[in-house]
Amino acid sequence: MTAADKLRARIQPMKEALAPCPGLWELFERCYLNTIETTVQQTPGDTFVITGDIAAMWLRDSTAQVLHYLRFAAEPEVSAMLEGLIARQAACILRDPYANAFNREPSDYKPYNDTPRASDWVWERKYEIDSLCYPLWLAEKYHARTGSTTFLTKDFHAALRCVVELLRLEQDHSRSPYRFERTDCPPGDTLVREGRGSPVAVTGMTWSGFRPSDDACRYGYLVPSNLFAARAMRSACVLAGLLNDPTLAAEAEALGEEIAAAVRKHGTVEHPEHGTILAYEVDGLGNANLMDDANVPSLLALPYLEVCAPEDALYQNTRRFVLSKENPYYYTGQLAAGVGSPHTPGGYIWPIALCVQAMTSIDLDEIAACLHTLLHTHGGTGFMHESFDPNAPEKFTRSWFAWANSMFGELVCLLYETDWLGEVLDRMKKL
Repeated sequence: MTAADKLRARIQPMKEALAPCPGLWELFERCYLNTIETTVQQTPGDTFVITGDIAAMWLRDSTAQVLHYLRFAAEPEVSAMLEGLIARQAACILRDPYANAFNREPSDYKPYNDTPRASDWVWERKYEIDSLCYPLWLAEKYHARTGSTTFLTKDFHAALRCVVELLRLEQDHSRSPYRFERTDCPPGDTLVREGRGSPVAVTGMTWSGFRPSDDACRYGYLVPSNLFAARAMRSACVLAGLLNDPTLAAEAEALGEEIAAAVRKHGTVEHPEHGTILAYEVDGLGNANLMDDANVPSLLALPYLEVCAPEDALYQNTRRFVLSKENPYYYTGQLAAGVGSPHTPGGYIWPIALCVQAMTSIDLDEIAACLHTLLHTHGGTGFMHESFDPNAPEKFTRSWFAWANSMFGELVCLLYETDWLGEVLDRMKKL
């Protein structure tokens, strides 16, 4: 049997539980299997995962696309697929730790005019902190599920060390060799100041050129990604320990503590309605960008990313801001309300953000409302999309966007596993 066959068989027991809600099982099954059926390109020892309608692999997306399969990682076919992906991600980091997306094989085709020109292995060289964090999170979670250490190769060890060193280097961006400029593009696709980005002070946070949306940061310290980096350093500690490298484990632990402390000192603001909240971006020079973006890491997603508990007071203040008109990218329409992004058309809502909102909520009515929205806004396609018009869901961006499908699959699995599903489905009947 293939990994897809195994996964299809393993989710069949959920069918009866989802049956009380018409259409939910069919939507879940299609979305849950979308990554393994359409985006995984596997050979012995190697797994390349395209994002969907772009034939390149993002380090962030490829991790998020398979996290919902970890619960079945004990299946040999699934384990082989995941270990192949961990190996590929390590190889990508070693080829270029500043790149966000990679080709399966070297190619001199470049869809953009970027300076400096990236290597032929690289699809795009936008430096995003989370690109380095997601692979560590995946590796730690995979080990926790399986106990396997076979993926802890010499190359993985080198990639782990590379991540820690680069995040530390970018605590002082003036020392960085990284530059990125793109011509003939929207402003959000290039960095100002000859590719260095807007000025920042040294704060203890680590610098990022771009957001998880692949849009340029307004200010170089992206708060949710910094908090995820601090979380990823916990993963690095565990992995370095398994590799018998106490020096690297200590370095990762110290770096994570420095970043988290710097966010507490420099990454919060006082909001007139919501109290102390986390900013989306800061520069350490007194400037702060108050918003949230649907792409993960986001402020809304912090409990999902295991940064904090959903009950955390600072998070709850920030969450109320994110899900309000005070967030310039929170949109409402006749059929939906949720977080969008400057990366997509104004007013469009992201299914990923709706999934995150549900997975980080402690309110069953809110969870039911999010699931109801997702069930009724796929535009008749049977799949999630990048974003959609909340007044006319048949208008959407990216018909093949596997990350969004995987997030929906994860949401439904989590509800099933926590015994909340029945109550949520009952509450959906009243909507």
